[in-house]
Amino acid sequence: MNDQTKGAFALSRRRLLAATAAGGLAAPWIWRRPAAAAGQVIIRTPGGAYDDIMRRHVYDPFTKATGVQVTPVAATSAKLLAMFKAKSVELDVIDTGDGQLLTLERMGALAPIAYDSWKWSDPNDVVAEVKQATRVGNFIYSTVLGYNKESFPDGKQPKGWAQFWDVQRFPGPRMLTDMAAGAPSLEFALLADGVPRDKLYPIDLDRALAMMTRIRPQIRKFWDTGALSAQMLFDKEVVLGSIWNGRLQTVIDKGAPLGMEWQENMIQVQALAIFKDSPNMENAQRLIDFQMQPQVQAGYSRDLMYGPTVKKAFNLLPKDALDRAPGGPQSRETGFYQNVIWWEDNRERVNRAWSRWLLG
Repeated sequence: MNDQTKGAFALSRRRLLAATAAGGLAAPWIWRRPAAAAGQVIIRTPGGAYDDIMRRHVYDPFTKATGVQVTPVAATSAKLLAMFKAKSVELDVIDTGDGQLLTLERMGALAPIAYDSWKWSDPNDVVAEVKQATRVGNFIYSTVLGYNKESFPDGKQPKGWAQFWDVQRFPGPRMLTDMAAGAPSLEFALLADGVPRDKLYPIDLDRALAMMTRIRPQIRKFWDTGALSAQMLFDKEVVLGSIWNGRLQTVIDKGAPLGMEWQENMIQVQALAIFKDSPNMENAQRLIDFQMQPQVQAGYSRDLMYGPTVKKAFNLLPKDALDRAPGGPQSRETGFYQNVIWWEDNRERVNRAWSRWLLG
């Protein structure tokens, strides 16, 4: 996934406290809430081009419909935690990875989503996997298998992760995800070892690392940013690798001879939540309600090259966008949802084991 929309957030209490620049957001906290903000809602976003797309499809239309001004701001995970601990919340809505929101939820920092008060959107239309009491997915992205078409013409590329691990049949330098990008590719290692998609969790860490040891001589680099993963494929530094679908599609659209294999794609979630001490609680709830409309989601999902989280939005996508939409028919049929609960429960343990393994 694009670094501006998802990054290596430190997701335990200790790592949240230590974090200083998550998700590619190294910018300092420079915004201050105006004295009178009753007509505003302040939303934490990843920034950059993401804000431009959301302003066009969500923020400006919401302001036109309600008169409520939407102000997007960048904030690190450390800042979010600091505001909550100091009881000085300067934000209303948080737009970030579902895992980070789960951590905040467990700390008691989030308010319930008022599904029963929605007027624009239908809460029953929300995909079940992304609808939680205090957070709701606003788009879906996938980690897919990217390949170089000059090395592997369409139809001759690896079909899934067992074939990715088959270095005799599919030779060439590879890449996989590092812990610093959010999580290493343990699920793909287990799939390569024959574990069914519905039996991946709880992850057998020792088994996954044993499979990583087998493929490690062919790994040019464990990537830590989406930009690096796309550049390595583009430069043919690697010919195969795990990569966020949006990053890969961007370079494909620019003419790079690259392809995307959806078999065993890992579906991941970007979500919205509200600080329980939000100064603009009513406006925050209304903004989320507005954003979950099918036509709104279809617009920004198409531009972001990710998938919507309301079922009716898929019907509004053109065929080419639907075919490559995470969470869409192709993605769901061949893929699986990453289990963020398992990752949040085990992140520290995996981080220690991964660090030891890298040094071994």
